[in-house]
Amino acid sequence: MLTVEDIRVAVAGNTVLRGVSFALRKGETTVLIGRNGAGKTTTLRAIMGLLPLTAGRILVGTRDLADIPTYVRPSLGIGYAPEDRRMIPSLSVQENLLLPAIALRFSDPLKRQRLEAAFDLMPELAELRNRSGGTLSGGQGKMVALGRALMVATDVLLLDEPFQGLAPALALNYARTLRKVRDQRPDLAVLVTESSPQLLGEVTDTALKIERGEVGPTSLATAGH
Repeated sequence: MLTVEDIRVAVAGNTVLRGVSFALRKGETTVLIGRNGAGKTTTLRAIMGLLPLTAGRILVGTRDLADIPTYVRPSLGIGYAPEDRRMIPSLSVQENLLLPAIALRFSDPLKRQRLEAAFDLMPELAELRNRSGGTLSGGQGKMVALGRALMVATDVLLLDEPFQGLAPALALNYARTLRKVRDQRPDLAVLVTESSPQLLGEVTDTALKIERGEVGPTSLATAGH
């Protein structure tokens, strides 16, 4: 589905990723675990083309993303929810959700279909659809970011630190939503980055640990130690 092969990334002249390799498989959830600064966000940003590779390659199926601009990558079925949510405060929740569909020039019927699918997964968003993005709590903003990513994520879903800053009740709700995504979108390959992955036990197929820019296998039971 998506393959990362020996990628290296430097930021401000400092090497952050040092030969990172892994594969996301159809219908499976992979959790990338690491401390702050280990390279989790850099990995997702590299997949989305927001940071250039100095070596290695990233494939969707057999297609090399090297020459695919950032703004085109969502059209390949890749949805991305960054940690900072990137809400536009002046737009309503529904308008924020529709942004990627508009950017990719979805037809009106497809926009409605994807929007209703997001509301079905997250009924709380349907209740907030007319609220201004600038009035949402951090937890609500995280749910909007997830819904927006799902508007385009037909093949791959990338979630960066989705539980960061959430109160326990909101974190549990987010985890329940991820289980629903897994049940309703069984062909989706999901990559979640987390520092504390305890809530992901029921949905995790593969756990990886990133440390000093290098990735290796781990388990949720030992990742925090």
